[in-house]
Amino acid sequence: MKFLDLAKVYIRSGGGGAGCISFRREKFIEYGGPDGGDGGNGGDVWVEAVEGLNTLIDFRYQQHFFAKSGQPGMGRQRTGKDGDNIVLRVPVGTEILDEDEETVIADLTEVGQKVLLAKGGNGGWGNLRFKTSTNQAPRRANPGQEGVERTIWLRLKLIADAGLVGLPNAGKSTFLAATSNARPKIADYPFTTLVPNLGVVGIDEAEFVMADIPGLIEGASEGRGLGDQFLGHVERCAVLLHLVDGTSEDVVGDWETIITELEAYSPELAGKPRITALNKIDALTDEERTERLAALEEATGGHAFQMSSVSGEGVQEVLRALRAKIGENRLRQKKTDEETGPWRP
Repeated sequence: MKFLDLAKVYIRSGGGGAGCISFRREKFIEYGGPDGGDGGNGGDVWVEAVEGLNTLIDFRYQQHFFAKSGQPGMGRQRTGKDGDNIVLRVPVGTEILDEDEETVIADLTEVGQKVLLAKGGNGGWGNLRFKTSTNQAPRRANPGQEGVERTIWLRLKLIADAGLVGLPNAGKSTFLAATSNARPKIADYPFTTLVPNLGVVGIDEAEFVMADIPGLIEGASEGRGLGDQFLGHVERCAVLLHLVDGTSEDVVGDWETIITELEAYSPELAGKPRITALNKIDALTDEERTERLAALEEATGGHAFQMSSVSGEGVQEVLRALRAKIGENRLRQKKTDEETGPWRP
């Protein structure tokens, strides 16, 4: 399934049905009178966060959503039928933005959250409503209220507890594949990862969700490479794991490049708890490990981990450090084989 995290949508609620002008004409009834019914209300437009979706691709093929209008009122005091509502079903983590792409209308972060985007118009009153002691035969009725038409943007920010950041080929996808059930594409060239990937990581009887986004390069905030368009997917994370390629000749420069791009995108994102790890140490000699780890720790001003996603060295220590940074309310109990049971179709 193709990944899409931004979509422009046109919505319109239904208009109210017009009220009816009608008079009783039954035989053997000496005095008639007004009996026009009210028009039905127009349908609303709602948006709801549902399970089982992780992309907005459905909104690439359908961008217009129009709710049904209410039916006009009828004689014999019959009210018109209300128009049917429309519900836009989106993945959890979707932001609803106004047409300016800045004003946040709603942020759906839980399954079942539902927000009214456009209310349908009220149905018009029939002439029965206007009958008074001085006006026994009113010949007026209200037209239905028009529906609301607006343009909105849907922006998906994946729900993850930990996020991976780093330069292309820093080993982020390999790390995700080695520690979770995710199977991202892995190859020995930059920008193999073109869309974000999610994986469930288990450590010490607990599970958390990790997000891998395409690599950043210098000038990403200005649109170079794939730009910073996917950084929004790690905004909700509790902690960031910054992977630095240990085989690089300038590990400090690589680290500074990512930090600069994070600060340019959002100071709030750059200020999140962050764990730094020197990756691909299986390809280094003991002397190179020591030298580059010391340089990285001096630049970060704190402890840096060393690990290899291929050999597994240091991976468990990094996962435990991530788990310690994630709040207990975000962790989930790790499922055992007995709980999950055998697979069945």
